[in-house]
Amino acid sequence: MAYSKSDHFTEEEIRLAEIAKALSHPARIAILKFLASQNACICNDLVEELPLSQSTISQHLKALKKAGLIAGEIDGPRTCYCLNMDACTAALEKIDRLFSKINCC
Repeated sequence: MAYSKSDHFTEEEIRLAEIAKALSHPARIAILKFLASQNACICNDLVEELPLSQSTISQHLKALKKAGLIAGEIDGPRTCYCLNMDACTAALEKIDRLFSKINCC
């Protein structure tokens, strides 16, 4: 039977690691900040906003969507992206809980 080391971690620890991985690139932070300033966003808007190619932005959007931090809705030939506010709020709570447990000197 296969054994996974992830069995030793809580669901919250695993979820927090997924969130941290999604936030681990400055372009993804910039994308989240841009989406936060908009009601919705079409991927081409991000191409105009960030110094990255369409394909690179698409890869970053995919990572953020996989982590659940953004949602994408198909609108004809385009996909409109927006923040998943419930997931972002939950992520903030998880990060806050983690750092509130760390006792710095």
